[in-house]
Amino acid sequence: MTKMKLEHRRQEVVALPQFFLRLGSYLLFSLMLIAFSLGLGILGYHYFGQLDWLDSFQMSCMILTGMGPVADMATKSAKIFSSFYALYSGVAFLSIAAVFFAPIIHRLLHILHVERDNESN
Repeated sequence: MTKMKLEHRRQEVVALPQFFLRLGSYLLFSLMLIAFSLGLGILGYHYFGQLDWLDSFQMSCMILTGMGPVADMATKSAKIFSSFYALYSGVAFLSIAAVFFAPIIHRLLHILHVERDNESN
Protein backbone atom coordinates (compact mmCIF):
# COMPACT_ATOMS: atom_id res chain seq x y z
CA MET A 1 0.00 0.00 0.00
CA THR A 2 1.41 3.38 -0.94
CA LYS A 3 1.62 6.12 1.61
CA MET A 4 -1.19 8.63 1.13
CA LYS A 5 0.19 12.07 1.63
CA LEU A 6 -2.13 14.80 2.86
CA GLU A 7 -2.22 17.98 0.85
CA HIS A 8 -0.42 21.06 2.10
CA ARG A 9 -2.45 24.09 3.14
CA ARG A 10 -1.46 25.93 -0.03
CA GLN A 11 -2.55 23.06 -2.27
CA GLU A 12 -6.05 22.54 -3.59
CA VAL A 13 -8.40 20.16 -1.80
CA VAL A 14 -8.16 16.68 -3.32
CA ALA A 15 -10.97 15.40 -5.52
CA LEU A 16 -13.78 13.49 -3.87
CA PRO A 17 -12.78 10.06 -5.29
CA GLN A 18 -9.25 10.50 -3.92
CA PHE A 19 -10.71 11.57 -0.57
CA PHE A 20 -12.91 8.45 -0.43
CA LEU A 21 -9.86 6.31 -1.19
CA ARG A 22 -8.00 8.02 1.65
CA LEU A 23 -11.00 7.58 3.97
CA GLY A 24 -11.16 3.89 3.04
CA SER A 25 -7.51 3.34 3.92
CA TYR A 26 -7.99 5.04 7.29
CA LEU A 27 -11.11 2.93 7.87
CA LEU A 28 -9.19 -0.24 7.05
CA PHE A 29 -6.42 0.71 9.48
CA SER A 30 -9.04 1.49 12.16
CA LEU A 31 -10.69 -1.89 11.63
CA MET A 32 -7.31 -3.61 11.97
CA LEU A 33 -6.76 -1.80 15.29
CA ILE A 34 -10.22 -2.87 16.47
CA ALA A 35 -9.56 -6.48 15.45
CA PHE A 36 -6.21 -6.47 17.27
CA SER A 37 -7.76 -4.96 20.39
CA LEU A 38 -10.66 -7.41 20.37
CA GLY A 39 -8.32 -10.34 19.80
CA LEU A 40 -6.16 -9.27 22.73
CA GLY A 41 -9.21 -9.04 24.97
CA ILE A 42 -10.75 -12.30 23.80
CA LEU A 43 -7.55 -14.24 24.41
CA GLY A 44 -6.98 -12.59 27.78
CA TYR A 45 -10.51 -13.14 29.07
CA HIS A 46 -10.50 -16.71 27.82
CA TYR A 47 -7.13 -17.50 29.40
CA PHE A 48 -7.19 -15.42 32.59
CA GLY A 49 -10.93 -15.14 33.18
CA GLN A 50 -11.74 -18.73 32.23
CA LEU A 51 -14.62 -17.50 30.08
CA ASP A 52 -15.74 -19.40 26.99
CA TRP A 53 -15.02 -17.85 23.60
CA LEU A 54 -18.40 -16.18 23.13
CA ASP A 55 -18.39 -14.69 26.64
CA SER A 56 -14.80 -13.53 26.10
CA PHE A 57 -15.87 -11.82 22.87
CA GLN A 58 -18.82 -10.14 24.59
CA MET A 59 -16.70 -9.00 27.53
CA SER A 60 -14.01 -7.61 25.17
CA CYS A 61 -16.60 -5.73 23.11
CA MET A 62 -18.24 -4.26 26.19
CA ILE A 63 -14.97 -3.11 27.72
CA LEU A 64 -13.53 -1.80 24.43
CA THR A 65 -16.59 0.38 23.80
CA GLY A 66 -16.71 1.63 27.38
CA MET A 67 -19.96 -0.11 28.34
CA GLY A 68 -18.47 -1.98 31.28
CA PRO A 69 -17.95 -5.56 32.36
CA VAL A 70 -20.59 -8.26 32.02
CA ALA A 71 -18.86 -11.05 33.97
CA ASP A 72 -17.17 -11.16 37.35
CA MET A 73 -13.47 -11.94 37.43
CA ALA A 74 -12.83 -14.54 40.12
CA THR A 75 -9.04 -14.82 40.25
CA LYS A 76 -6.40 -12.20 40.95
CA SER A 77 -4.77 -12.70 37.55
CA ALA A 78 -8.15 -12.22 35.84
CA LYS A 79 -8.74 -9.00 37.79
CA ILE A 80 -5.28 -7.70 36.91
CA PHE A 81 -5.78 -8.51 33.21
CA SER A 82 -9.24 -6.97 33.25
CA SER A 83 -7.90 -3.79 34.85
CA PHE A 84 -5.06 -3.37 32.35
CA TYR A 85 -7.31 -4.22 29.42
CA ALA A 86 -9.79 -1.58 30.58
CA LEU A 87 -6.99 1.02 30.73
CA TYR A 88 -5.74 -0.03 27.30
CA SER A 89 -9.28 0.03 25.89
CA GLY A 90 -9.91 3.59 27.01
CA VAL A 91 -6.86 4.83 25.13
CA ALA A 92 -7.43 2.49 22.17
CA PHE A 93 -11.04 3.57 21.65
CA LEU A 94 -10.14 7.26 21.56
CA SER A 95 -7.10 6.62 19.35
CA ILE A 96 -9.08 4.52 16.87
CA ALA A 97 -11.77 7.20 16.68
CA ALA A 98 -9.07 9.83 16.05
CA VAL A 99 -7.51 7.74 13.28
CA PHE A 100 -10.85 7.27 11.56
CA PHE A 101 -11.96 10.91 11.78
CA ALA A 102 -8.55 12.43 10.92
CA PRO A 103 -9.07 12.65 7.14
CA ILE A 104 -12.59 14.05 7.58
CA ILE A 105 -11.45 16.76 9.98
CA HIS A 106 -8.41 17.50 7.81
CA ARG A 107 -10.61 17.96 4.75
CA LEU A 108 -13.03 20.26 6.59
CA LEU A 109 -10.24 22.40 7.99
CA HIS A 110 -8.49 22.44 4.63
CA ILE A 111 -11.65 23.59 2.85
CA LEU A 112 -12.17 26.35 5.40
CA HIS A 113 -8.56 27.46 5.06
CA VAL A 114 -8.66 27.49 1.26
CA GLU A 115 -11.88 29.52 1.28
CA ARG A 116 -10.37 32.01 3.71
CA ASP A 117 -7.25 32.38 1.52
CA ASN A 118 -9.40 32.97 -1.58
CA GLU A 119 -11.43 35.66 0.19
CA SER A 120 -8.32 37.56 1.30
CA ASN A 121 -6.91 37.74 -2.28
